[in-house]
Amino acid sequence: MGLLAAWGRFPLLVAEALRQQNYHVSCLGVVDHADPQLREICQDFDWIGWGRLGGAIRFFRRHGIRQATMAGKFHKVLMYQPRIWLHHLPDWKAIATFYSFFVTRERDRRDDTLLGALADAFASEGIRFHPATDYAPELLVKPGQFAGRPPSAAQQKDIEFGWDIAKQMGGLDIGQSICVKDQTVMAVEAIEGTDACILRAGELCKQGGFTVVKVAKPRQDMRFDVPTVGVRTLRTMVSAGAKVLAIEAGRTILLDDDEFRHFATYHRLSVIAIDTRPAAEAAA
Repeated sequence: MGLLAAWGRFPLLVAEALRQQNYHVSCLGVVDHADPQLREICQDFDWIGWGRLGGAIRFFRRHGIRQATMAGKFHKVLMYQPRIWLHHLPDWKAIATFYSFFVTRERDRRDDTLLGALADAFASEGIRFHPATDYAPELLVKPGQFAGRPPSAAQQKDIEFGWDIAKQMGGLDIGQSICVKDQTVMAVEAIEGTDACILRAGELCKQGGFTVVKVAKPRQDMRFDVPTVGVRTLRTMVSAGAKVLAIEAGRTILLDDDEFRHFATYHRLSVIAIDTRPAAEAAA
Protein backbone atom coordinates (compact mmCIF):
# COMPACT_ATOMS: atom_id res chain seq x y z
CA MET A 1 0.00 0.00 0.00
CA GLY A 2 1.24 3.45 -0.87
CA LEU A 3 0.66 6.34 1.54
CA LEU A 4 0.92 10.00 0.55
CA ALA A 5 1.19 11.77 3.89
CA ALA A 6 0.60 15.46 4.53
CA TRP A 7 0.17 17.44 7.78
CA GLY A 8 -1.30 16.26 11.08
CA ARG A 9 -1.76 13.10 13.14
CA PHE A 10 -4.15 11.47 10.70
CA PRO A 11 -1.36 10.04 8.47
CA LEU A 12 0.27 8.45 11.54
CA LEU A 13 -2.98 6.76 12.54
CA VAL A 14 -3.56 5.53 8.99
CA ALA A 15 -0.02 4.16 8.75
CA GLU A 16 -0.47 2.34 12.08
CA ALA A 17 -3.81 0.90 10.93
CA LEU A 18 -2.27 -0.34 7.68
CA ARG A 19 0.61 -2.01 9.53
CA GLN A 20 -1.84 -3.71 11.89
CA GLN A 21 -3.59 -5.12 8.80
CA ASN A 22 -0.23 -6.54 7.63
CA TYR A 23 0.21 -4.15 4.71
CA HIS A 24 3.72 -3.34 3.54
CA VAL A 25 3.55 0.47 3.60
CA SER A 26 5.57 2.62 1.22
CA CYS A 27 5.14 6.20 2.37
CA LEU A 28 5.95 9.56 0.81
CA GLY A 29 5.97 12.42 3.30
CA VAL A 30 5.19 15.87 1.90
CA VAL A 31 8.00 18.29 2.75
CA ASP A 32 7.07 20.89 5.40
CA HIS A 33 3.93 18.87 6.23
CA ALA A 34 4.43 15.24 7.22
CA ASP A 35 5.54 13.98 10.64
CA PRO A 36 9.06 12.45 10.59
CA GLN A 37 7.74 9.71 12.89
CA LEU A 38 6.23 8.09 9.80
CA ARG A 39 9.72 6.85 8.96
CA GLU A 40 9.58 4.60 12.05
CA ILE A 41 6.15 3.15 11.17
CA CYS A 42 6.42 2.52 7.43
CA GLN A 43 8.75 -0.01 5.81
CA ASP A 44 9.68 2.40 3.00
CA PHE A 45 9.81 6.15 3.44
CA ASP A 46 11.03 9.18 1.56
CA TRP A 47 10.33 12.92 1.42
CA ILE A 48 8.70 14.56 -1.58
CA GLY A 49 8.30 18.23 -2.49
CA TRP A 50 4.98 19.68 -3.67
CA GLY A 51 6.15 19.90 -7.24
CA ARG A 52 7.77 16.45 -7.57
CA LEU A 53 4.76 14.58 -8.95
CA GLY A 54 6.86 12.53 -11.35
CA GLY A 55 9.20 11.62 -8.52
CA ALA A 56 6.26 10.49 -6.38
CA ILE A 57 4.93 8.25 -9.14
CA ARG A 58 8.38 6.74 -9.71
CA PHE A 59 8.76 6.06 -5.98
CA PHE A 60 5.47 4.17 -5.82
CA ARG A 61 6.13 2.23 -9.03
CA ARG A 62 9.63 1.32 -7.83
CA HIS A 63 8.05 -0.26 -4.75
CA GLY A 64 5.38 -2.10 -6.73
CA ILE A 65 2.50 0.11 -5.54
CA ARG A 66 -0.80 -0.22 -7.42
CA GLN A 67 -3.12 1.01 -4.68
CA ALA A 68 -2.53 3.99 -2.43
CA THR A 69 -4.21 6.39 -0.07
CA MET A 70 -3.56 9.97 1.00
CA ALA A 71 -3.99 11.34 4.49
CA GLY A 72 -3.46 14.69 6.16
CA LYS A 73 -3.99 18.32 5.30
CA PHE A 74 -2.25 20.22 2.54
CA HIS A 75 -1.71 23.82 3.65
CA LYS A 76 -2.91 25.38 0.42
CA VAL A 77 -2.17 28.88 1.68
CA LEU A 78 1.54 28.12 1.22
CA MET A 79 0.96 28.20 -2.53
CA TYR A 80 0.66 31.97 -2.25
CA GLN A 81 3.92 32.54 -0.38
CA PRO A 82 6.74 34.34 -2.26
CA ARG A 83 9.11 32.07 -4.20
CA ILE A 84 7.32 28.92 -3.01
CA TRP A 85 7.89 27.17 -6.35
CA LEU A 86 11.63 27.75 -6.09
CA HIS A 87 11.54 25.76 -2.85
CA HIS A 88 9.24 23.08 -4.34
CA LEU A 89 10.59 23.08 -7.90
CA PRO A 90 8.06 21.22 -10.11
CA ASP A 91 9.17 18.36 -12.37
CA TRP A 92 7.86 17.76 -15.90
CA LYS A 93 4.96 15.53 -14.76
CA ALA A 94 3.76 18.22 -12.35
CA ILE A 95 4.06 20.92 -15.02
CA ALA A 96 2.08 18.85 -17.52
CA THR A 97 -0.61 18.01 -14.93
CA PHE A 98 -1.06 21.46 -13.46
CA TYR A 99 -0.17 23.69 -16.44
CA SER A 100 -3.79 24.71 -16.98
CA PHE A 101 -4.10 25.60 -13.28
CA PHE A 102 -1.01 27.69 -12.67
CA VAL A 103 0.21 28.86 -16.08
CA THR A 104 -2.71 29.38 -18.46
CA ARG A 105 -5.16 29.56 -15.50
CA GLU A 106 -7.88 27.96 -17.59
CA ARG A 107 -9.01 25.86 -14.63
CA ASP A 108 -9.91 26.86 -11.08
CA ARG A 109 -7.82 25.93 -8.04
CA ARG A 110 -10.53 24.59 -5.79
CA ASP A 111 -9.44 21.75 -3.49
CA ASP A 112 -11.51 19.10 -5.27
CA THR A 113 -10.24 20.20 -8.68
CA LEU A 114 -6.56 20.15 -7.70
CA LEU A 115 -6.72 16.93 -5.70
CA GLY A 116 -8.80 15.27 -8.41
CA ALA A 117 -6.15 16.16 -10.99
CA LEU A 118 -3.48 14.75 -8.66
CA ALA A 119 -5.38 11.46 -8.24
CA ASP A 120 -5.97 11.25 -12.00
CA ALA A 121 -2.25 11.70 -12.68
CA PHE A 122 -1.45 8.73 -10.44
CA ALA A 123 -4.30 6.69 -11.97
CA SER A 124 -2.88 7.28 -15.46
CA GLU A 125 0.24 5.46 -14.24
CA GLY A 126 -1.72 2.53 -12.78
CA ILE A 127 -1.82 3.77 -9.18
CA ARG A 128 -5.34 4.07 -7.76
CA PHE A 129 -6.13 6.13 -4.66
CA HIS A 130 -8.69 4.83 -2.16
CA PRO A 131 -10.22 6.54 0.91
CA ALA A 132 -7.99 6.28 3.97
CA THR A 133 -11.10 5.63 6.04
CA ASP A 134 -11.56 2.33 4.17
CA TYR A 135 -8.55 1.10 6.17
CA ALA A 136 -9.30 2.95 9.41
CA PRO A 137 -13.13 3.17 9.58
CA GLU A 138 -13.01 3.43 13.36
CA LEU A 139 -11.79 7.03 12.96
CA LEU A 140 -15.14 8.15 11.52
CA VAL A 141 -17.22 9.72 14.28
CA LYS A 142 -20.45 8.00 15.28
CA PRO A 143 -23.73 9.90 15.70
CA GLY A 144 -24.93 11.27 19.02
CA GLN A 145 -24.07 13.63 21.86
CA PHE A 146 -20.34 13.19 22.02
CA ALA A 147 -19.34 15.29 24.98
CA GLY A 148 -20.82 17.84 27.37
CA ARG A 149 -24.46 18.76 27.75
CA PRO A 150 -26.95 18.73 24.86
CA PRO A 151 -27.17 22.11 23.12
CA SER A 152 -29.69 24.60 24.48
CA ALA A 153 -32.67 25.63 22.38
CA ALA A 154 -30.79 28.73 21.19
CA GLN A 155 -27.67 26.71 20.40
CA GLN A 156 -29.74 24.15 18.51
CA LYS A 157 -31.16 26.93 16.35
CA ASP A 158 -27.62 28.11 15.64
CA ILE A 159 -26.61 24.57 14.63
CA GLU A 160 -29.55 24.24 12.24
CA PHE A 161 -28.97 27.73 10.85
CA GLY A 162 -25.22 27.16 10.38
CA TRP A 163 -25.60 23.64 9.00
CA ASP A 164 -27.48 24.72 5.88
CA ILE A 165 -25.04 27.53 5.17
CA ALA A 166 -22.00 25.33 5.78
CA LYS A 167 -23.39 22.76 3.33
CA GLN A 168 -23.79 25.47 0.72
CA MET A 169 -20.24 26.67 1.30
CA GLY A 170 -19.00 23.07 1.04
CA GLY A 171 -20.91 22.61 -2.21
CA LEU A 172 -19.04 25.58 -3.63
CA ASP A 173 -15.76 24.07 -2.34
CA ILE A 174 -15.02 27.22 -0.32
CA GLY A 175 -14.72 25.69 3.13
CA GLN A 176 -16.39 23.27 5.51
CA SER A 177 -16.66 25.22 8.78
CA ILE A 178 -18.78 28.13 9.90
CA CYS A 179 -19.12 29.98 13.22
CA VAL A 180 -22.56 31.19 14.32
CA LYS A 181 -23.95 33.25 17.20
CA ASP A 182 -27.68 34.06 17.58
CA GLN A 183 -28.30 32.87 14.00
CA THR A 184 -25.72 35.34 12.72
CA VAL A 185 -22.70 34.19 10.73
CA MET A 186 -19.55 35.31 12.54
CA ALA A 187 -16.94 33.66 10.29
CA VAL A 188 -16.75 31.30 7.31
CA GLU A 189 -13.77 29.06 6.61
CA ALA A 190 -11.92 29.55 3.34
CA ILE A 191 -8.29 28.84 2.46
CA GLU A 192 -7.04 29.68 5.98
CA GLY A 193 -8.48 26.55 7.63
CA THR A 194 -10.81 25.79 10.53
CA ASP A 195 -8.59 26.99 13.38
CA ALA A 196 -8.05 30.42 11.84
CA CYS A 197 -11.79 30.67 11.13
CA ILE A 198 -12.60 29.96 14.80
CA LEU A 199 -10.02 32.45 16.06
CA ARG A 200 -11.40 35.12 13.74
CA ALA A 201 -14.89 34.50 15.10
CA GLY A 202 -13.50 34.92 18.61
CA GLU A 203 -12.04 38.30 17.66
CA LEU A 204 -15.42 39.42 16.32
CA CYS A 205 -17.51 37.91 19.12
CA LYS A 206 -15.77 39.02 22.32
CA GLN A 207 -18.62 37.77 24.52
CA GLY A 208 -17.93 34.22 23.29
CA GLY A 209 -20.44 31.41 23.47
CA PHE A 210 -20.66 30.91 19.72
CA THR A 211 -21.19 27.63 17.85
CA VAL A 212 -18.84 25.97 15.37
CA VAL A 213 -20.41 23.83 12.64
CA LYS A 214 -18.13 21.60 10.53
CA VAL A 215 -19.64 19.47 7.76
CA ALA A 216 -18.66 17.33 4.80
CA LYS A 217 -19.26 18.58 1.30
CA PRO A 218 -22.61 17.54 -0.22
CA ARG A 219 -20.73 15.30 -2.66
CA GLN A 220 -17.76 14.56 -0.45
CA ASP A 221 -15.00 12.56 -2.12
CA MET A 222 -13.81 10.41 0.78
CA ARG A 223 -10.40 9.96 -0.86
CA PHE A 224 -9.30 13.40 0.27
CA ASP A 225 -10.17 16.59 2.16
CA VAL A 226 -12.43 14.75 4.64
CA PRO A 227 -13.39 16.99 7.62
CA THR A 228 -11.15 16.25 10.60
CA VAL A 229 -11.36 17.32 14.25
CA GLY A 230 -9.12 16.67 17.21
CA VAL A 231 -7.96 18.15 20.49
CA ARG A 232 -6.28 20.96 18.56
CA THR A 233 -9.73 22.03 17.33
CA LEU A 234 -11.04 22.08 20.90
CA ARG A 235 -8.04 24.06 22.17
CA THR A 236 -8.72 26.67 19.51
CA MET A 237 -12.39 26.80 20.54
CA VAL A 238 -11.46 27.37 24.19
CA SER A 239 -9.01 30.12 23.21
CA ALA A 240 -11.63 31.85 21.05
CA GLY A 241 -14.57 31.41 23.43
CA ALA A 242 -16.64 28.92 21.40
CA LYS A 243 -18.92 26.59 23.37
CA VAL A 244 -20.50 24.17 20.88
CA LEU A 245 -19.08 22.01 18.10
CA ALA A 246 -21.47 20.30 15.68
CA ILE A 247 -19.92 17.81 13.25
CA GLU A 248 -21.24 15.33 10.68
CA ALA A 249 -21.36 11.69 11.77
CA GLY A 250 -19.97 9.10 9.39
CA ARG A 251 -18.17 11.75 7.31
CA THR A 252 -15.87 13.35 9.87
CA ILE A 253 -12.56 11.96 11.10
CA LEU A 254 -12.03 12.13 14.86
CA LEU A 255 -8.46 11.98 16.16
CA ASP A 256 -7.56 10.66 19.63
CA ASP A 257 -11.09 9.80 20.76
CA ASP A 258 -10.44 9.40 24.51
CA GLU A 259 -8.32 12.54 24.85
CA PHE A 260 -10.86 14.48 22.78
CA ARG A 261 -13.76 13.44 25.06
CA HIS A 262 -11.81 14.19 28.22
CA PHE A 263 -10.73 17.65 27.02
CA ALA A 264 -14.24 18.59 25.88
CA THR A 265 -15.78 17.45 29.16
CA TYR A 266 -13.17 19.20 31.30
CA HIS A 267 -13.67 22.51 29.47
CA ARG A 268 -17.46 22.16 29.40
CA LEU A 269 -17.72 22.10 25.64
CA SER A 270 -20.72 20.57 23.95
CA VAL A 271 -19.88 18.32 21.00
CA ILE A 272 -22.61 16.70 18.94
CA ALA A 273 -22.33 14.48 15.85
CA ILE A 274 -25.33 14.67 13.54
CA ASP A 275 -26.11 11.93 11.00
CA THR A 276 -27.66 13.21 7.78
CA ARG A 277 -26.80 10.18 5.63
CA PRO A 278 -29.51 8.08 4.00
CA ALA A 279 -30.54 5.15 6.22
CA ALA A 280 -28.93 2.54 3.95
CA GLU A 281 -25.58 4.36 3.90
CA ALA A 282 -25.60 4.91 7.67
CA ALA A 283 -26.35 1.23 8.30
CA ALA A 284 -23.46 0.20 6.06
